[in-house]
Amino acid sequence: MTITQLYYVLAVAEQQNFTKAAEKCFVTQPTLSMQIQKLEDELDIQIFDRSKKPIELTDVGRKIVTQAKNIVNESYRIQDIVDQQKGFIGGEFKFGIIPTVMPTLLPMFLKTFIKKYPKIKLKIEELTTEEMISRINDGHLDAAIAATPLEHDNIKERVLYFEPFVGYIPPHHRLYSSGKLNVSDLEIDDMLLLEDGHCFRDGVINLCKAFKDHTDDQFQLESGSIETLIKLSDEGLGMTLLPYLHTLDLNEKAKQNLHYFNDPAPAREVSLIYHKSELKMQIIEAMQGVISGIIRGAIAFQNVKIISPISK
Repeated sequence: MTITQLYYVLAVAEQQNFTKAAEKCFVTQPTLSMQIQKLEDELDIQIFDRSKKPIELTDVGRKIVTQAKNIVNESYRIQDIVDQQKGFIGGEFKFGIIPTVMPTLLPMFLKTFIKKYPKIKLKIEELTTEEMISRINDGHLDAAIAATPLEHDNIKERVLYFEPFVGYIPPHHRLYSSGKLNVSDLEIDDMLLLEDGHCFRDGVINLCKAFKDHTDDQFQLESGSIETLIKLSDEGLGMTLLPYLHTLDLNEKAKQNLHYFNDPAPAREVSLIYHKSELKMQIIEAMQGVISGIIRGAIAFQNVKIISPISK
């Protein structure tokens, strides 16, 4: 049994196809098939049910794949140990960011990070929190930025910053003439929300539910982007809440519609998340350092109340 054979098994389990798995592993399909067959002969079991289309794992195959993931990951740790010993910070790093953080935070830190760590090859994707957790657990993402806490046993979280919520209230809205907002002022019935699947939406719903009991079937007007929510609000269709960093680039006219909260301001916790057995800790620490250094000057709020993104 070799680590290479286990790596091939994992590739087939993921792709459910020998040809696609071989392409992923940069070997010929006969070579990959031969090595897996050799492993099955050695263990005297069938890992894959080849009669199914697509190929499926057998019962014992599923158990082997679970253990193979641990073994392959531990083998990678040797190179990680060597890199840390040499002080090397580089290599491919697969990274996810939630949609409500990507357009504001990424432009703030990416150029600085690339310049400071030119040997790191970042592969960045915009993903929902659910997608990122799944990919981190499957080993397809090294780390991600998400709203926390997430309460997942296998996921570790490093807090980067606390981002206050800001009310965006158009003229003629009942709260437009108000000074600072209180959470108790909010009515979910006239609130524009992101569509289902966004953790910022869940945070807003949880914020409102803390004071009033509403059901999801009352939410009628939803959108996939914060920019669209602002435009809908400008049309008089309701108010919305924005993450603080989204307010920095608004034009002067739009900024007149911003209403801040009395202390403690409701806020979301934004963190770097990664698997508890993650290997590339030197890159995670480098990213945390760059982002924390940049964000410190952008968000000066201290007295905040964290709103969980998890629906209760």
